[in-house]
Amino acid sequence: MKLTIENRPCEIELGQTILEKVRELGLAGERLADRPLAARIGGEIFNLGYTPMHDTDIELVYYAEEEGVKVYERTLQFVLIMCMRKLFPKARVFVRYSLGEGVYMTVDKEPAFTVEDMALLKEEMRRVIGLDLKLQRKRLSISEALSSFEKDGQFDKAALLKWRRFSYFDVYRCPEYSEYIDYYYGETAPSTGYVSDFDLHYMENGLVMLRPKREAPEEPIAYVPMPKMEAVFRRTDSWGRLMTCSTANELNNRVENGSVRELIRVNEALHEKMFAKTADAIIERGAKAVMIAGPSSSGKTTSANRIATQLRAEGLDPIMISLDNYYCDRQFCPRDEKGELDFEHINALDIKRFNHDLKLLMAGEEVETPIFDFITQKPKEKGQVLRCGPDQLLIIEGIHGLNPLMLGSEIDHDKVFKVYVSALTTINLDDHNRVRTTDFRILRRLVRDYETRGASMERTLSMWASVRRGESRWIFPYQEEADMVLNTILHYEPAIMKRHVYPLLLTVPPESEYYCMARSIVKYLNYFLEANVEDEIPPTSILREFIGGNTFYN
Repeated sequence: MKLTIENRPCEIELGQTILEKVRELGLAGERLADRPLAARIGGEIFNLGYTPMHDTDIELVYYAEEEGVKVYERTLQFVLIMCMRKLFPKARVFVRYSLGEGVYMTVDKEPAFTVEDMALLKEEMRRVIGLDLKLQRKRLSISEALSSFEKDGQFDKAALLKWRRFSYFDVYRCPEYSEYIDYYYGETAPSTGYVSDFDLHYMENGLVMLRPKREAPEEPIAYVPMPKMEAVFRRTDSWGRLMTCSTANELNNRVENGSVRELIRVNEALHEKMFAKTADAIIERGAKAVMIAGPSSSGKTTSANRIATQLRAEGLDPIMISLDNYYCDRQFCPRDEKGELDFEHINALDIKRFNHDLKLLMAGEEVETPIFDFITQKPKEKGQVLRCGPDQLLIIEGIHGLNPLMLGSEIDHDKVFKVYVSALTTINLDDHNRVRTTDFRILRRLVRDYETRGASMERTLSMWASVRRGESRWIFPYQEEADMVLNTILHYEPAIMKRHVYPLLLTVPPESEYYCMARSIVKYLNYFLEANVEDEIPPTSILREFIGGNTFYN
């Protein structure tokens, strides 16, 4: 058979794997940066142990790209859980959620998991990685998989399997080391030796798994304490348990038996309490300005309006300001490394004018604030005249709201209350397969851009990498600067969003360079049932910002 690997024409023998051919061609480097982790064929990701069945073009997947990071993380997680089971056979690992760039896991074990246990685990992982043991992918029928998982006590996976739309199930195992099998909705590397760079950070009854840095692949990411983010994740996780909605299986059960309507009511009530507590904290501070920031599709605008509503209930009359109106004339906008206008850059805003206006408004003086015209790409000649009275305060929303550069030395920082808003999901497919926070945010963005801007799936997917780079540079470093962190995720969300986005994602053709992204989203959505209960969703819900029907915009 004839192949093209990284644009190099070659021939492959019948039964030869991609990995064998890659090594033969000298394309398998020793360093992580130079070592392919998987292969992309026709827009899909394949394990390097895959044997091509016909002539095809193959691209190699490296750690520098998002898919490479996911392959590395899955492989490292498999090794970790496999070694944990070998050392502590009765221990059970639960993969919870991301903390910074690490993955937080809890360990259910008697006696409780300790620092000494973690040291033993790390030592065993390094030993197994050093042996470079082969990881096998094996296809089982649904009945075989059910029997195997139930026998092994992995009842979470057995429960998930009943929602499986296909008659087969692919699992991973390392027969040279143990009988343990597991499933991931994505590929792993070919062997344990691929994940030699990692670290573990101990937390009470658990740990944080740390992979290498993308920009320096030979160096593991350092753990950075994030107490405010950790507290929000824990609270959201507890909400999921309270509502019996921590996994896809639990949400599907609620959709199937109709109790998803009650879930929506409780979930929205919890959100309402969250916004009420935020308003109380703002009043207690005596703030004259509230800065609201967060990444794309986090629900900043609706959050700002709901906080304003709670403040009005307390007798205040907030004034809403968008930082988007402080964009500079496009001729002064900075450019990125490709020479394209960088709208995510903080210098795309007129910071000097914002500080001037904010100082005067907080002092109760009249100010003509700018209005940016997105058609002409410059501020309008006439702005909006505002004055902040004694019973008023400013609510200022924008991605750079927490950046220290936004508040100069002449601003009374004690009178500014900072709010960070994001969609921090804690719902998992099962105990070992988490749904990433970014997976839910891209769903929101896909639906909103299609519904309100007529953007195709490919158009929105094409912008996501740039959006993510901007968030990493300008938003995430300042999360812990917030006085209040608000999680806008809704546990019932996947059942609603699937109805809107799933059919559209299926239209992305295999030849599209964004097919892999679309397929990845489709794969995890396959495990969720759709819920036709949008009449239950309040008109001021965060979700309405994306699916439509939000009365704040009427």
